[in-house]
Amino acid sequence: MKLRTVIFWPHLIAGVVAGVVILIMSVTGVILTYERQLIAWSNSHLKSTLPAEGAARMPVESLLEAAQQQNPRLQITGITIGSASDATAVLATGDGDLHLDVHSGRVLGAGTTEMRQFMSDLRVWHRYLGVAGDNRPFAKSITGWSNFIFAFIVLSGLYLWFPRHWTWRKVRPVVLFTGALRGKARDFNWHNVIGMWSAVPLFIVVVSAVPISFRWANDAVYRAVGEQPPPARQGGAAREGARGGGRQAAVQLAGLNGMWARAERQVPGWRTINLRLPQANGAPLAFAIDRGDGGQPHLRSTLTLDRESGGVVSYEDFSTLSTGRRIRNVMRFAHTGEVLGIPGQTIAGLVSLGGVVLVWTGIALALRRFWAWRARRQARTGETEATQNATAA
Repeated sequence: MKLRTVIFWPHLIAGVVAGVVILIMSVTGVILTYERQLIAWSNSHLKSTLPAEGAARMPVESLLEAAQQQNPRLQITGITIGSASDATAVLATGDGDLHLDVHSGRVLGAGTTEMRQFMSDLRVWHRYLGVAGDNRPFAKSITGWSNFIFAFIVLSGLYLWFPRHWTWRKVRPVVLFTGALRGKARDFNWHNVIGMWSAVPLFIVVVSAVPISFRWANDAVYRAVGEQPPPARQGGAAREGARGGGRQAAVQLAGLNGMWARAERQVPGWRTINLRLPQANGAPLAFAIDRGDGGQPHLRSTLTLDRESGGVVSYEDFSTLSTGRRIRNVMRFAHTGEVLGIPGQTIAGLVSLGGVVLVWTGIALALRRFWAWRARRQARTGETEATQNATAA
C-alpha cells in the first residue's frame, strides 16, 4: 500500500468525524477575529473632552472620589486609564464598567453591553458548542479533541496537497484557483489551494489552542523546557470572590496618585494602565502596564508597589518570565493572532475562514466519493444479478 493511501484514509475519516465541530469553531473564530476592536468600537461614543490643548488628566484619587460622589453606593473594584487624550477612565464595578471623563471626572455612562455579550455568546459556542452548566467540561473535551484532530488533518493535508509530479501542469491546480470549474473539480481545486496557502498559519492557530483545551498539554509546555507546571487555577466561584464580590468600596486612596505616577514612569510609551483595587487596605498594589493593544504578552508588564512606603515590591515583564511562561503566553495569543497585532489577527481570521472552506469542500469531496462508491457497488450488484439470471435461464 502506498504512503499517500495510508495517510489519505485517516485524513478523510478524521475530517468526517470532526468536521461539524471544526466547522462551528472555524465560523465562530472568523467572527471573533476582531473581538477586542469591536468591543472598543461599540464604546467609541464614550470619550473624554480635552478642555484645552495640553491639559492634564485629573489625578487618580480625584477621579475615584468624583465617581463616589456622583454615586455613593458605587463599589469600585478596579480602574483602567489609557494614554490617549480622549481616553476615558474605565471603572470596574459590581454592575459592569463605568466610563469617566479623565479631565472633568464626569460620569459618561456604562459601557455598551450588547457587543460584549454577543462576543461572549460566540466564545461559548467556540469553546463549548453553546453548552452551559455541568456539561461544559464534556463539551470542552469534544472541541479540544476535535481541535487536536484538526491539527492532524492540517499536517496530513500538507503532504497530500503536494502533487506527485513537480510540473507546472500538476502544481498549478494546487497553488492557484482555476475558474470555470464545477462540481468535484472545483471542490478539489479550492480544497488544495486554500489548504496549501493556509497550512502553516492554520497549524499554528490550531496547535496553540491545544494547551488551552487540555491541562496535560498545558503542563507539557512547561515540562518540555524542564520547568514545573504551575498549579491549576481556582474555580469560577473562587475567582468571583477574589474580584471583590462582597468587598466594601471604602478603600484608602491616600498616596495612590504618587504610585500611579510611578507606574507611568516605569514604562515609557505605555498605552493603558490597570489597577485592581485590593480588598485589604494594606495589601500591595499591582499595576498592569501595557504598551500594546491588550493581546501582545511581550508588551505587558506588572509593577507591584508597597502600599505603605510606595517602594517597588517587584517588577515583572516578558523578559523576566521563565521560558515556559513566555512560550505559554505567546501560544495563548498566537491562537487569536493577537501576538502580532492587527496583521496577526487578520491572518488568523483569514485562515479560520479558510478552515470553513476546507471543511465544506472536504465533506463535499467525501460525499462525492461515497456516492460514486455506492453507484459502483449498485452497478456491480446489477451485473452479478444479470449474470446469475442468465446462467439460471
